[in-house]
Amino acid sequence: MAQDKAKIEEVMCAAPVIPVLIVEDPKKAVPMARALVRGGLPAIEITLRTPHALEAIDAVNEHVEGAIVGAGTVLDARQYDAAVSAGARFVVSPGATEALLDAADQHSVPLLPGAATASEVMFLLERGYERLKFFPAEQAGGASYLKSLSSPLAAAKFCPTGGVSLDKAPDYLKLPNVLCVGGSWIADAKAIASEDWTGIEERARAAAGLKG
Repeated sequence: MAQDKAKIEEVMCAAPVIPVLIVEDPKKAVPMARALVRGGLPAIEITLRTPHALEAIDAVNEHVEGAIVGAGTVLDARQYDAAVSAGARFVVSPGATEALLDAADQHSVPLLPGAATASEVMFLLERGYERLKFFPAEQAGGASYLKSLSSPLAAAKFCPTGGVSLDKAPDYLKLPNVLCVGGSWIADAKAIASEDWTGIEERARAAAGLKG
């Protein structure tokens, strides 16, 4: 089954940046997400890298009006099922396997799969996926490399993630094959742990105003 392009584009086009978050304490997820939404970043990716990530997704989905919460670092069908059950409205993976794509076929919650090479992009295009995550962006060649894919693989549009910063984001956002970027600088682990909601909101506002 092909990717639901309209659903995933709703996420990718909500703002120039999707914050990529590692949340250790689910109690801090709600004020964190509210700060991000106030700052103009409604799409929020909470990665499944901590024991309480699913609780955090559930809390944001339940209590933060205006948030579009998703699950990141989803690697297999079991995690996909758990993310959907927790209330994730989109799912992000660092790469793609046949098994993961088969799992996505079983859900209406859309998948944004990762790709780093032309061959990986071609594989995903064959499976009906045109909206992809370019990961790890900086390590895989950066904006210049991604630009080189725009002509031969014109159907693919990306969310570059991995090493993207406030300074580097505009280089990606100006590319014809980029819809948004993903980044952790807006709400890193230290800012969340110290409950720096004002700082997170300010960084979100700056990110929301980015243009290529």
